[in-house]
Amino acid sequence: MSIESQLKAQLAENRDIVQALLDDGSEPDAEYIIEHHFSSTNFDRLEKAAVDAFKLGFEVNDAEEMELEDGSIIFCFDAVAHHKLEVELLDKAAEQLLQLAVKQKVEYDGWGTYFVGDEMDDEEDEDDEEEDDGFPH
Repeated sequence: MSIESQLKAQLAENRDIVQALLDDGSEPDAEYIIEHHFSSTNFDRLEKAAVDAFKLGFEVNDAEEMELEDGSIIFCFDAVAHHKLEVELLDKAAEQLLQLAVKQKVEYDGWGTYFVGDEMDDEEDEDDEEEDDGFPH
């Protein structure tokens, strides 16, 4: 797949993910932890991609080794950003990181984040957890 078609697919996925989160009630104005996923069978290439991502301003976590179902080994890391769930920011990052992946010959596997609920909901959830811990109060 060409970089143009990969980018087009990623930009469409960005919109789908953002819309799904908002439709589920995630907070539109919250700051999100955005984790952009990279992988490769070649550790040296992945390491170079991590350095490039860091130079672009992303936090980079340590590479992990994973065994796939077929027994092969891949290495992966996340380039992490903290910002609002804005399509324009996600599109810019996706374009930069996809170009970086092509340059370093590694895979850019898109991004993910976590649902961010209302702070009041979070406090209620914590209260529920305390009540349901199995110990008498």
